[in-house]
Amino acid sequence: MARLSLLVAVAAVSSTAAFSVSENNNAVSRRETFGKAASLIAGAASIVASPASSLAEVTDETPKVTTRMGGLLEKYQDSRGWTILAPSGWNSFDGEVGAYDKKWQDLVSQTDNVKISSTPVKSTTTSVDILGPVEDVGKSLASKRSAKLIAALERQTDGILFYTFDFALDDGTHQLLQLCVNKGKIWSVDANTLEKSYAKKKDLYYNILGSFMPKLN
Repeated sequence: MARLSLLVAVAAVSSTAAFSVSENNNAVSRRETFGKAASLIAGAASIVASPASSLAEVTDETPKVTTRMGGLLEKYQDSRGWTILAPSGWNSFDGEVGAYDKKWQDLVSQTDNVKISSTPVKSTTTSVDILGPVEDVGKSLASKRSAKLIAALERQTDGILFYTFDFALDDGTHQLLQLCVNKGKIWSVDANTLEKSYAKKKDLYYNILGSFMPKLN
């Protein structure tokens, strides 16, 4: 019943303005909507004290990505206690309240960007699996924005469970979205580009997401 309650909560939260583009706010893009998914999910996750017992537990460890792809990536360590391999030479921006904690944006194409966001959750929420099976979560997120779910993946790295989603949006853009829970927060990393550019950016973006660790080690 815990998972059912969570899905109901997600549906309720998803119907709010934060997940919809109103007639008076057409400037909110689908990419921004997916970027706000973590905040919405955090609200739903706080309602449920523990994940459904029927969910399969991921026990195999996947190493954190460390390749810098010949200099395309560079290590970034944030003072708030997380690390990532960030795109070399891209503009970087510190947090914008309600939008992101950190952002990197390509010098030429502003559509190409990577953002990290975090939202507090209850101390009893310790894993992203409280949201339900990764495939179900991906389908739910995609349906809210009429996007196509290309892949929904899960992995465990350094004891932390990560959900990764690959979306093709109907506005001609493509997004990877990764969610995890650690240190009392739900973390999201989203990487965006034009659909026509995604094939060239795919390996770069997956390596960026695979390098993110919401703690120092």
